[in-house]
Amino acid sequence: MALTERDVLAALSTVQDPELHRDLVSAGMIKDLRVEGADVRLTVELTTPACPLRAQIEGDVDRALKALPGVGKVEVAWSAQVRRAGPANQPAQDVVPQVKNVVLVGAGKGGVGKSTVALNLAASLARHGAAVGLLDADFYGPSIPIMTGLTERPKSTDGQKLEPLRAYGLEVMSIGFLVDPDQALIWRGPMLAGALVQLLRDVRWGELDYLILDLPPGTGDIPLTLSQQVRAAGVVLVSTPQDVALSDVLKAKIMFDKVGVPILGIVENMSSFVCPHCRQETAIFDHGGGERAAAQMEIPFLGRLPLDLAVREGGDRGLPIVAGQPESPQAQAFAEVARRVAGQISARSQTTKLPIFKTGT
Repeated sequence: MALTERDVLAALSTVQDPELHRDLVSAGMIKDLRVEGADVRLTVELTTPACPLRAQIEGDVDRALKALPGVGKVEVAWSAQVRRAGPANQPAQDVVPQVKNVVLVGAGKGGVGKSTVALNLAASLARHGAAVGLLDADFYGPSIPIMTGLTERPKSTDGQKLEPLRAYGLEVMSIGFLVDPDQALIWRGPMLAGALVQLLRDVRWGELDYLILDLPPGTGDIPLTLSQQVRAAGVVLVSTPQDVALSDVLKAKIMFDKVGVPILGIVENMSSFVCPHCRQETAIFDHGGGERAAAQMEIPFLGRLPLDLAVREGGDRGLPIVAGQPESPQAQAFAEVARRVAGQISARSQTTKLPIFKTGT
């Protein structure tokens, strides 16, 4: 009997996306299917270009199609279309409706490397091919200008919206671009909240897949404002492994739960130090605390990041490690965290309406 599209779809319906927990057909991931005699051509549309399990999906698709009786040549192309995460908090008015997923990066205390994680997370997603922006919302200690090497002031072409600066494939904005770097901001909470809304609303962000927000540490006015103004895809919590930091990140988790922002997971930063000379690994801030805390809080563990001289030097020079040394183990650790964050967002996108499958006819 001749091979039909129905045969191919039936075979592909046995292949699951391991993170979405849905088969490729019902998840709307099969595009441009063509059956020409015994030959099959199709495109698998991933839900993020940073899909952490593409290799597994690719192998499963190949096995499913080649098991079809009478199948001839098989051509599988790949694409990606980032979807919006499903609704959680529902602000009265989303100030960045053109952004598919706003991702918060927060911490219960300062000094845990939150900005380093935010920048390298954003740059990793951009390297995978996503459209990404980065907003430095840490008004009291904006470090993104130094860490990106950007020094110019943003301009406006129409007198209404500011154009974001660009670095490493990112659209970047920070209060540090707009104020004298030698001056301290002495603002009360409502002033900070108003400034944050302005940077979200009055910057000409493009059609972004992800907008990463580097939050100030702690549980103050900024997260509350965001929960009221932005439909956040979720928050990535950053902690070092020692008990005092983990205690503070638990408080941050409780706060985000109360304001309805989903927790995408926890990152254990400064997990261990590897001596560049003898290669001996030392757990300066303890080790494994982040994973234990994730298990205790019943949230995903997104990975460990090293305490490494190259990461610090890159930040000081305005060259994030994922851009300056993309093949290094340190950069790959950040890339793996980015893939897991993207996977968590993709999984949450399944609460939204899926596209109807169409063949290539």
